[in-house]
Amino acid sequence: MSTASLLVELFTEELPPKSLPKLASAFGNTLKAELSKSDLLERDSELLVFATPRRLSARLTKVRPKAPDSRTQKKLMLAAIAFNSDGQPTDALKKKLTALGYDSFVEGPSANFVRQMEGGKEVLYLDQDEMGMPLAFELDLAIKKTIADLPVAKLMTYQLADGITDVKFVRPVHGLVALHGAEVLNVDALGLQAGRITHGHRFQGATNVELANADEYEAKLEKEGGVIASFDKRKAEIHRLLRERAEEAGDTLGEPEDYAALLDEVTALVEMPTVYMGQFEQEFLAVPAECLILTMKLNQKYFPLFLSEGGLSSRFLIVSNMRLDDPRNVIEGNERVVRPRLSDARFFFETDKKTKLADRIPKLASVVYHNKLGSQGERVERVRKLAVSIANAIGADAKLADRAALLAKADLVTDMVGEFPELQGTMGRYYALHDGESPLVADAIAQHYQPRFSGDALPDSTVAISVALADKMETLAGLFSIGQIPTGDKDPFALRRHALGVLRMLIERNLPLSVSELVASALSSFPNALPDAAAQLTNYIFDRLSGYLRDLGYTALEVDAAVSARPPWGEFPARLSAIRQFTQLPEAASLAAANKRIGNILKKSEQGGDAVKVDTGLLQEAAERGLFDVIAAARPVFDQHFAAHDYTAALKSLASLKTPVDAFFDGVMVNAEDAKLRANRLALLADLHALMNRVADLSKLAT
Repeated sequence: MSTASLLVELFTEELPPKSLPKLASAFGNTLKAELSKSDLLERDSELLVFATPRRLSARLTKVRPKAPDSRTQKKLMLAAIAFNSDGQPTDALKKKLTALGYDSFVEGPSANFVRQMEGGKEVLYLDQDEMGMPLAFELDLAIKKTIADLPVAKLMTYQLADGITDVKFVRPVHGLVALHGAEVLNVDALGLQAGRITHGHRFQGATNVELANADEYEAKLEKEGGVIASFDKRKAEIHRLLRERAEEAGDTLGEPEDYAALLDEVTALVEMPTVYMGQFEQEFLAVPAECLILTMKLNQKYFPLFLSEGGLSSRFLIVSNMRLDDPRNVIEGNERVVRPRLSDARFFFETDKKTKLADRIPKLASVVYHNKLGSQGERVERVRKLAVSIANAIGADAKLADRAALLAKADLVTDMVGEFPELQGTMGRYYALHDGESPLVADAIAQHYQPRFSGDALPDSTVAISVALADKMETLAGLFSIGQIPTGDKDPFALRRHALGVLRMLIERNLPLSVSELVASALSSFPNALPDAAAQLTNYIFDRLSGYLRDLGYTALEVDAAVSARPPWGEFPARLSAIRQFTQLPEAASLAAANKRIGNILKKSEQGGDAVKVDTGLLQEAAERGLFDVIAAARPVFDQHFAAHDYTAALKSLASLKTPVDAFFDGVMVNAEDAKLRANRLALLADLHALMNRVADLSKLAT
């Protein structure tokens, strides 16, 4: 059976740019998955997905014109019910065959009956041929399923050309292409019948582009239609042109991660891109660069340029959907458009500077933070109290931390942040410096939101750390105090991000703070907190800790062993590395199992054993004397490595315990009838248990 490429295209009105890549991926992958179910694709069939502002399309190679025929067995009934004692078909069998489409038993496939033993009884099956369905039939179903499953938050309802029928899709659809090789398939969707006509660039391409076959789609659409159909190719071309234009001006685009989202967005806005350079007046550079960059990127989709020696350039790049021999009108038009935007930013900045941050604080009393947690003004007082407590604990300047916490939210009531909420903190720093505040206070205002996302930088001073920790812990404590706990994928207040930010600061800055102390201090500002808020928040943070450490590449067992030991925060990396190397030792599994066994014995004992010193005079058995001697010999070696923070060597030194531990359990009765003997042996095990678990809880490694 010969195969050919299959092309399916939906030609639409302009699709939402930020959703385009996800829509295109879902369109192609769902279509392929549905056709695969029908066995219409060869194993090495390849999927190519295309997406422009006005189309979603996919091409699959090696698609069969019809699904292969198959032979199936359908279970009918017990053979004893299907045939009477004379071997003749019963009425029950005849009715069953009639229901399957056979008019009578005579016309039925009597030769195709198969008998199989199941559970000691003979069951009758019908062995029948099943004709493979044609591609057009299966594709019609697949397209409808694909459309229904697209990840669309909100559908548009629009009317078809008949003026009567309403249909729903992301945007109105005006064309459907379905080609298998050179053949148009008889399918329909969204009130449209499939054809071979697609459409080019709105202004600079052929209105109608007739496709002879599915394989010429991409090349012909670009040549005749003026459209680069591939999202990735279009993105690469835009990126090339941006770099080229920046280099021509002697400028740079900045860091790729800073413009990656904008690059994706403009790729979804154009079909045949080109890049032009615009310029604004130098006087606007007196406004903080962040303001200018944000207004250019957010409002106009321009790419700001940066001077090679550092700082913002007065030039910017425009990604256009029009390739013109003389682009002056386009460039001048964009320059005219950006000027008022920059003027607004300058006006906001100059106006904001006329009022000091400290004088804005009373306005925070009228800004609602949460209907159950009061205003931003009330929140500021809670953060101040916590920031001072943290600053004292970590050796930061408590007065500066208090001042930074007091001013941290004041820029929320400035004109600039009102227009651009993304600049909160950033503008607070500029205004604080203008007001003559300490640079440490100004930096803490900007950095107290950090880390904002995975991999973001941490605050770089103890003052900033104090305020950032206080801000995040106040948020966590406040919301847990009223029962607003994340469930499943729902985390509307980004509490996971806040908890991870707290953990990163604790670990990467090796802060002398415990989670329980932080939780208690934060919740002290919420006297009406739910009774179990402290326990829930503490568990929540430690759950995030386990996830954070697993994301670093450690196994659940390794993480559990480290977390259970509750080491100082900065020691987690070294201890996890030591645990991993310990697990590679041949003695590791045996020692972990023994450690778990010892822990269970000590838990069950009435005395616990740890309060009793080992009496060497009561060591009667050779195995217990041997274990005592090995522990005594191992301890100074272990202590030396532990004191030097060489946790790998410390754990490896425990390997010598394996043989005497095994001998102890083989030859010594721990729960001896003599109370003194029993207590002494429990004390010996408690001593061993404490030594083994100083780096990590080794029992967690037992499987």
